Amino acid sequence: MDTSPTALFEGYDDEFKQALASLRGNLEGDIRSLSGEQRKSVLRTVEAELDEAQEIISQMEVELHPMPASIRGPYAARVSSSKADLQKVKKTLKDLQRESQRSELLGGGRRRGDPSLQDEPYTDGDDRDVRERLLAGTETLSDGTRRLENAHRIALETEDVGADILRNLHGQRSQLEHTRDTLGQADRNIDRASGTLKQMIWKMYQQRFTTAAIIAVLVLLILIVLYSKFRG
Repeated sequence: MDTSPTALFEGYDDEFKQALASLRGNLEGDIRSLSGEQRKSVLRTVEAELDEAQEIISQMEVELHPMPASIRGPYAARVSSSKADLQKVKKTLKDLQRESQRSELLGGGRRRGDPSLQDEPYTDGDDRDVRERLLAGTETLSDGTRRLENAHRIALETEDVGADILRNLHGQRSQLEHTRDTLGQADRNIDRASGTLKQMIWKMYQQRFTTAAIIAVLVLLILIVLYSKFRG
């Protein structure tokens, strides 16, 4: 199995295309004809698929870093295009959620024909203000929830990156310690070799001195023998 950055990128890209097709199918289908719990169920499914698609894009970005700079440009452009496609899906989902919330508020409000409202002044205007405030509050809450989810996702990604860095540092430390031990062993071997060499040099000098002494004795004996012959 090819585990190069480009091969992994292509795999994630295929997964993203499938996820994007599923998202568009759910949002462009008959969801607008649904109501109540059926529409909520489809919207929840789309939200879950959106999170998965966002995670796939994050993995694609991770695979960009180890790529050579000479080929990284086209892949980075594909990531940007994928982000733009996903942003369009998010906007469509947000519009559908607002539409669903508005329908629930309008459907759940009091009807004009309700007899209990006939004697209450300014009922229509008050209901309209309440609905607008509820819509604004709901949108603010949704935006806050999305920001919290994005912050949580970024924190998890940062935690993963930090863990990878710690693992790399631990591996580098082990390599440095191994190198230090190897150098220490090499120093000890050099010291032993140096001692052995000194001993060999000393023995060589001893042998030379012994040889010179033997030669001197032999010369002396020869001179003595010659002297004895000449006197005799």
